[in-house]
Amino acid sequence: MRDILMRAARLGDDIDDFCVKCKRVMNHSVVSILNSLPAKVRCRTCHSDHDFRNEQPPPPKVDPRKAALFNQVLENVTGLPAPPAEAPAVEAPEAPAGKSAAAAVEAKPKGRKKTKA
Repeated sequence: MRDILMRAARLGDDIDDFCVKCKRVMNHSVVSILNSLPAKVRCRTCHSDHDFRNEQPPPPKVDPRKAALFNQVLENVTGLPAPPAEAPAVEAPEAPAGKSAAAAVEAKPKGRKKTKA
């Protein structure tokens, strides 16, 4: 029913779309059309051009290192195994013989190196 009431988009028409630069739904102008649908749009706020997204934001990016660290902290706090992660866990640095991985991490020098001027 909605398709019947709406007319086809034309170049220069104002439409709402998700702007990847502004990171919100903003007013856009139609820049190009493909198969009677908007293909490219220009944000009227930041003037960036991008593909028409039908007001859909891109999926959130998940950093596998952050997810692995979060699961490790959750496991240490609750004592229960963390739910299986989609990404592989971050590997701990190799520990020298006779030392644990935690001691190897603590053994790293902290701060900047001092140089003679």
